[in-house]
Amino acid sequence: MRESIIRDKSFAFALRVVKLYRFLQREKREYILSKQLLRSGTAIGALVREAEQAESRADFIHKMAIALKEANETDYWIELLYQSETLDEKGFYSIKPDITELIKLLTSIIKTSRGMNNGELKMENGDIKDEE
Repeated sequence: MRESIIRDKSFAFALRVVKLYRFLQREKREYILSKQLLRSGTAIGALVREAEQAESRADFIHKMAIALKEANETDYWIELLYQSETLDEKGFYSIKPDITELIKLLTSIIKTSRGMNNGELKMENGDIKDEE
């Protein structure tokens, strides 16, 4: 199988989320928000894997769009954990760049996939244009 940056990064991120979840439960006795973080943070990689087996380009874009929604939700939980002083500054600034990068990658993949026209990008006024 060829290398996939989004696949590798989303899996590595899921591992970090699992470890953070365990820490939050054991050390901070935080059960509700950490469970939300676990669910959304691990869903990103699962959806990326699902997209690899998409039945069509539309199906691929749909699955990646759901992964992006999960990434945005994960970003919310990370921010909430930090602002509520459950996650310390070091932990926040350690994981925040990873979710930001995933959001940017997923956004780019979706825009590029929507703009593909027979393997080429459809550009208009310097921007990728959706075919819709």
